[in-house]
Amino acid sequence: MKEPSLYMASLEDVLSGDATDIYFKRTKRIVKEAGLEDVRVRMEVHAYSLPKGYEWAVLAGLEEALAILRGKPVNVYAIPEGTIFYKKEPVMVIEGRYADFAELETAILGVLRFSSSIATATARMKKLAGDKTLLYFGLRALHPAVYPAADRAAYIGGADGVSGVLAEKYLGVKPKGTMPHALIITFGDQRKAWRWFADLYEKETPVIALVDTFDDERVEVKMAVEELGKRLWGVRLDTPSSRRGKMREIVEEVRWILRLMGRDDVKIIVSGGINEEQILRLRDVVDGFGVGTSISAAPSVDLSMDIVEVDRGNGWERVSKRGKLPGAKKLYKCNGRRIVALFGEEPECDGELEEVTRLYIKDGQLVEDLPSLEEIRKYVLDQLKEVEIIV
Repeated sequence: MKEPSLYMASLEDVLSGDATDIYFKRTKRIVKEAGLEDVRVRMEVHAYSLPKGYEWAVLAGLEEALAILRGKPVNVYAIPEGTIFYKKEPVMVIEGRYADFAELETAILGVLRFSSSIATATARMKKLAGDKTLLYFGLRALHPAVYPAADRAAYIGGADGVSGVLAEKYLGVKPKGTMPHALIITFGDQRKAWRWFADLYEKETPVIALVDTFDDERVEVKMAVEELGKRLWGVRLDTPSSRRGKMREIVEEVRWILRLMGRDDVKIIVSGGINEEQILRLRDVVDGFGVGTSISAAPSVDLSMDIVEVDRGNGWERVSKRGKLPGAKKLYKCNGRRIVALFGEEPECDGELEEVTRLYIKDGQLVEDLPSLEEIRKYVLDQLKEVEIIV
């Protein structure tokens, strides 16, 4: 009888280049057999298209990409992790012998696209939510192998909290969460489940009662206030598409009941099927959102990696496939204006010129300090003040 397994690539698989597509392995062999292993290239990572309705995206996963490339005989230029970027802007440039990193393209693009997609979706929702709490509860939509990476990307994108237990181990972020319906159903009694939760965890986390398991939401909210009194910090409603009405109307009823009971201080969190449209409809009547699948299954930020320059021993030649702009490029800012310029060409600026693109790895060695997770998140939130979203 076959034993069950979890199918996960190991760290060794990734760093060795075995976590890749077969055609890169074959290409590397051909390059070497043909005597082209000394050919140097500059490969540029960019997005020539973004998901429908997106005008910008957030770069995430850079630290993991650098971990893959560190120790290889290459130079790596990139915009800082957390930078908001636009179509055709250079995100990263890898410079070195193609034979030395050809098979790493799959893994590099994998971590960048995965994390950037999640971070971008989160950032859009955080922008829409404004000062309301945004929590990421989407791990159940993903393979467990990527839980820390997903939590990291969502946190970078602006989530105020993540639910994964491993987030504390790998990221230093204390997980947040309330309770599942399973707890209440196991007890068979809402009051007992809420009370046990409060007795065990009120010193560790705010007590938020899930109030839509057996009875009408307004009925269970009243029960929660009566049972927990001042211990009750908030309530969670997990049925945006309620069987009996629209979620906004349900929230307004719950808010009214809390007001009648003298508990205007109790927070209302909504979860379950939350997306950008739901946030727009509810943000003025709730205190926070728990978002899962809409972030985990975010539209893919279509980053690609293309050779844009080649040196066959006679200096750099700007060349690329059709549809891509030849020449390795850097991103600059001049008085807030974004400028893309070729390597070796400093753009004109009538003020202070900022070179956004930085050298992170030189000859395989890390030469730029990496920011903390909190610093990256703050960087994203600061940029969100300057961008708009059309939903």
